[in-house]
Amino acid sequence: MTDNMFRRPAERLSAEVLRLITDDEGMSTAEYAIGTIAAAAFGAILYTVVTGDNIVSGLTGIIGKALNTSVG
Repeated sequence: MTDNMFRRPAERLSAEVLRLITDDEGMSTAEYAIGTIAAAAFGAILYTVVTGDNIVSGLTGIIGKALNTSVG
């Protein structure tokens, strides 16, 4: 009797915990907002890095070397 007495509340608790873990109602808007902000920040940083003088001159040098090599 004692084992059965604790089993039902434990089953209800387990079901409630499972419902809370899988319930994502109301979270999608916040997740999308944070993801959008992170993507915009990453894009701004990437743009700043790629358009910097060092990267542009480095890429130009690599392309120049690739075009000036002769197969022989």
